[in-house]
Amino acid sequence: MSCPPCPRCQSEFVYQDQSLFICPECAHEWNPAEVAAEDAATVKDANGTLLAEGDKVTLIKDLKVKSSSLVLKIGTKAVIKRLKEGKDHQLDCKVDGAGDMMVTAQFVKKA
Repeated sequence: MSCPPCPRCQSEFVYQDQSLFICPECAHEWNPAEVAAEDAATVKDANGTLLAEGDKVTLIKDLKVKSSSLVLKIGTKAVIKRLKEGKDHQLDCKVDGAGDMMVTAQFVKKA
């Protein structure tokens, strides 16, 4: 079994001790399960609160829906179905009265 390189110094001389990986060059120890959890998408709302799948959010600004005459009003509620990292449209939501759509996280707050 080959071990992954050290996340701190990128050394290839990593060895495994029970559930931990250890780098002999920089003495960094890490659990691969924790590293995978840190790599998951971290999306924050307008107030800086971390959002997760299944959270209920409300809009803090009127939003125009692209290529439509529909406007989502302040206070419209939505449920997050999936998180996605990126600059725009981090939340795949089911919005009340509008259906499924992608929303930017900076325009919502956790309900």
